[in-house]
Amino acid sequence: PDHDELILRLNKDLLRSVEEPEAPPNPSVHLALRLSAHHNLAMENQHLTRLKTQLHQNLQSLAAGQAVTGQLALYVLALRSSCHDLTSLTLSDGDAPEHLLSHLKRQLEREKEHIASRRPLTTYYQYSLGMLALCVGGVRVSAHVSHKLIHAVNHGLIKHGDSAPIDSYAMAALALQCLKEAGTSVRNEEDLEKSLTNIKQKLLDSQRADGHLGNQFSTGLVLQVIGGGELRCSAPMEALRSDARRGRYHSPMALSQTLPALQQRTYLHLRGGDCRNEDSLVLDDEPVVEVLADLSPVPVQVEVLKADGSAVEYRFEVPSGSTLLEVLKLLQDHQMGFFETENSLWGKFL
Repeated sequence: PDHDELILRLNKDLLRSVEEPEAPPNPSVHLALRLSAHHNLAMENQHLTRLKTQLHQNLQSLAAGQAVTGQLALYVLALRSSCHDLTSLTLSDGDAPEHLLSHLKRQLEREKEHIASRRPLTTYYQYSLGMLALCVGGVRVSAHVSHKLIHAVNHGLIKHGDSAPIDSYAMAALALQCLKEAGTSVRNEEDLEKSLTNIKQKLLDSQRADGHLGNQFSTGLVLQVIGGGELRCSAPMEALRSDARRGRYHSPMALSQTLPALQQRTYLHLRGGDCRNEDSLVLDDEPVVEVLADLSPVPVQVEVLKADGSAVEYRFEVPSGSTLLEVLKLLQDHQMGFFETENSLWGKFL
């Protein structure tokens, strides 16, 4: 009964995340906001502008030295979700500037060539995401490129260690389903059907006792694939709702992969050019919750093992409730260069 109320709350949480001044603009967040039934067009347009400036500049600087298939694909999907003209923006990696979709197509060709050494330049997740972005953008995906993914699915080549990465299989299914719906020619139609059947069975077999498919962070993506009229009352959907109520999806990236599934929307809806313009979402002032600080100190002992095998031990006290990052910053005062952080779409990585 509280399904719609939960969706509205999560939608507002996701919208508030784009106001964070230090957070880099996230195309996955923009996608989820645009796929939603509730909109704040002014804030969404501001975020789109940040994507076209900050993220675009970042992709431009990275494109010359490394594969950016996944980020570029998400960027293309985010632009598509706002019905932006994809031919109006270009990227250059040292050669002449080319349209985003042309650049992405060339990235996928490089990924395909690298699969000869048993894996893409990046990952099969990013490879599939690139195929999906091209398909949604109305660009024909080469039969050679699609064949590599179909072959990898049907021969169990998509692996993370000894396990099957469920989110990678879910993204592969979305890419291949898009090709099927678009009528894109592939090398072998039977192999395409076989790969979709294999993936869906693998996804269904991944259901845990608590209802999640794969794990709590892959469930939203998997639900985009398996669909079905009874989805709203299914065990995986209830698991998603339960974790959302408990605040498990506090990261904007995790929330962006949860919200579409709760509304039974998928990235494939972008093929129809459905740009929703109902301006109905208003952010309320968040209630101010006064938290009485516990100032009692907590003793911390840290041992640092150096490359030469020697060890240095540090003992100090931190206020109760300190985060790991805050503790490490205090330690940084004792030893410069002890750690670094790096921004990503999932937040800071140590």
